Amino acid sequence: MNMEIKHKEITDAVICCFYSVYNALGYGFLEKVYVNSLVYELMKRGIPALPQYPIHVFYDKKIVGEYFADVIVDNAIIVEIKAARNILPEHEAQLLNYLKATDLEVGLLLNFGPKPEFRRKAFDNTRK
Repeated sequence: MNMEIKHKEITDAVICCFYSVYNALGYGFLEKVYVNSLVYELMKRGIPALPQYPIHVFYDKKIVGEYFADVIVDNAIIVEIKAARNILPEHEAQLLNYLKATDLEVGLLLNFGPKPEFRRKAFDNTRK
């Protein structure tokens, strides 16, 4: 079965930047250092990236909260950065909830842990 992967070119570029940053910095910094480095690497390659992007959460058409996505890439992908030993189910659930709360459909979870890890998540807007 040949399935089209949404925003594959951009996600591939983000993952490439992730490994560039990881190879340069390794493990052990706070997430903010990785966010800043990833945004810098993306921008250096001509890929638009916005750090700490505010997103409203709605319940029953009322704003009930606000969170800040670590990075929004090319107005198409939410990137959540972790610096944990491993990616945990709650990290993946957090990213899925971020996708549900926005009109963005693709997210990347990047973990700058002892070994670099990433997960790609998608949540189609027709399901929201």
